Amino acid sequence: MKGDLFSSQHMVAPAMEPGMTVENAKCIRYAVNGEMHARQGAMIAHRGGLKFERKGQGVGGMLKRAVTGEGLPLMSVQGQGEAWFAHEAQNCFIVEIEPGDQFTVNGRNVLCFDATLAYEIRTVKGSGIAGGGLFNSVFSGHGRLGLVCDGNPLVIPVSPQAPVYVDTDAVVGWTAHLQTSLHRSQSIGSMLRGGSGEAVQLMLQGEGFVVVRPSELTPQKAQQH
Repeated sequence: MKGDLFSSQHMVAPAMEPGMTVENAKCIRYAVNGEMHARQGAMIAHRGGLKFERKGQGVGGMLKRAVTGEGLPLMSVQGQGEAWFAHEAQNCFIVEIEPGDQFTVNGRNVLCFDATLAYEIRTVKGSGIAGGGLFNSVFSGHGRLGLVCDGNPLVIPVSPQAPVYVDTDAVVGWTAHLQTSLHRSQSIGSMLRGGSGEAVQLMLQGEGFVVVRPSELTPQKAQQH
């Protein structure tokens, strides 16, 4: 069999080390030796002796999911082998979280992560009811987190001298120690005239980074997530 399809550009090479790697722009490969966690339905291929099981959220997690709508449906992957994960052909990236780090991320952007990482759903401070109830998943511990994003994300530095304002539908996540609050960027008069479509943003202050995707959620995408 010949052709560009079978070139080294597309051919899967043997895994060089256990754990998570970016296979290509749209896919993450995980060489499993024990256990890892992934978004339910994200596995597109696997080989070896792997077992996939729905991961329970626990009573507290189930209550949070019911209240916030930010529930992250997970599965546990156990055994020895390789699995490939993707979601709607979105671009894939890996964040390495070290002890003492925390990374706040929107649940819709989570693809897979090491079992050594812990996560919990928290209210975004300062968002209040006006933010539609902003809730994100906060990851901590030591390990790798695989993310998906529509397009190539923007990583914007935040400093005390230069806070960053982001659209709540476009933000992917941000690093620990950033303070959040809602910011109204148009006047009441402008809103009465129909508004600019950019009435309220999430303001991030402090020292760190915020990750933003280069598009906003469409109503159809919002319903899917």
